[in-house]
Amino acid sequence: MAQHVSAFATAPMLRFSCSQLVVERLDPLIVGGNAFNVSMDPRNDLPALSTCTSCTLSEDFSNYWTAVLYFRARNGTFKRVPQIGNQFLEEANGGITVYYIPPYDGHTNVTAFRQGFRMIVGNPMNRKNTSTAEALSMSYRCFEKNWGQIDTYPGGGNDTRNLPNYPCPGGIRVNNFFPTCWDGVNLDSPDHKSHVAYPSSGRFENNGPCPSTHPVKIPQLMYETVWDTREFNDKSLWPDDGSQPFVFSMGDPTGWGHHGDYVFGWKGDALQRAMDNFCHVDCPHLKNQTYEQANKCTQAPVVHEQIDGWLKTLPGEEPITYD
Repeated sequence: MAQHVSAFATAPMLRFSCSQLVVERLDPLIVGGNAFNVSMDPRNDLPALSTCTSCTLSEDFSNYWTAVLYFRARNGTFKRVPQIGNQFLEEANGGITVYYIPPYDGHTNVTAFRQGFRMIVGNPMNRKNTSTAEALSMSYRCFEKNWGQIDTYPGGGNDTRNLPNYPCPGGIRVNNFFPTCWDGVNLDSPDHKSHVAYPSSGRFENNGPCPSTHPVKIPQLMYETVWDTREFNDKSLWPDDGSQPFVFSMGDPTGWGHHGDYVFGWKGDALQRAMDNFCHVDCPHLKNQTYEQANKCTQAPVVHEQIDGWLKTLPGEEPITYD
């Protein structure tokens, strides 16, 4: 495990923030280029269609999206949990911290995604541990104050695979690691998953081989989303039975249904350049914009409904399900 921690800490990782583009019912927390639409037509050239991006790397017009977290009070009402910028990215307007990680050995190449590529990790219908590589790719971190409890890789230490059942003094972070092997042919699949896979043995970080069905190594894409749960730490507001009070917008009170969607939208060969040069946080091969510029990039919601304040139901009257 110590070797795993060391490898994660020293590996080249392109890490940057993408602020909130829009929050709504349509898989609600969306960041990236402002050409996002419901159809996600693979023929769309996102860099050409977008007029701005909420990411601090200004050549990235991809769209990244995930579910929104709500607090369910003892009286049965719901309130959207606000976000905060991740550690060292605090100036971002919430959103998602995005990682593109080349192989940890510093010399093995990966093939960057291309126009029309899409994938999803996780299953919004899951309510229990399925013990699959996909299920184990997700974890939750219960922060102490001031980013305490961070000296380990995602999923290590005291991290959990389900929503923490105790108050978190510094908020909750959720991680998602996407598959790192591609079939080399299909940019998408009906389930948005079958064209990608995890290594057939080992892990991406120790250069585990891709299965013969998916032989092409792609960058390790990872999301980090930080929820500011501090205002909800008063346990007198929690359910009478003592269960944890948070629920995702698709009606998941367990956390096992957390998921992330991705549609590639980098300009030109920018991402391939970054991966070929094993870029870290500061990448001289890419163009940047300020947090202020990124935070200004927003998009109007498609569904006009109340999502903030105290609500009688989840948006869309989404029911809470346990199995």
